[in-house]
Amino acid sequence: MTAQQDLVAEYFAGFRASDHPRILATLTDDVDWVIHGHRTTTGKTEFDGEIENPAFTGSPELDVQRVYEDGPVVITLGEGLGATVEHGPFRFAFNDTFTFRDGLIARVDSYVVPLP
Repeated sequence: MTAQQDLVAEYFAGFRASDHPRILATLTDDVDWVIHGHRTTTGKTEFDGEIENPAFTGSPELDVQRVYEDGPVVITLGEGLGATVEHGPFRFAFNDTFTFRDGLIARVDSYVVPLP
């Protein structure tokens, strides 16, 4: 794996453990996180608030199934399992595109699709 892919793996490991400092260490201070169709956060403080969104409970299970890299971009595809406070467990497919700057993640574009 490349250094960028290693950092993305660290990012996902942080999410699986709800480890805020671990996740935040992979990001630039001015990181943008675009969760398409839901929300955009800017900066580590807003990003941190979305890591454990109050509408969700527990840590997600994330199975990264494919990883592609081209220059400063790493793309991941996979499936996950999460739980909302209101409706309980749900399965989803995801695609995250990570754009790097100076060795850190500067932008995350997340696409999440519920699965039956």
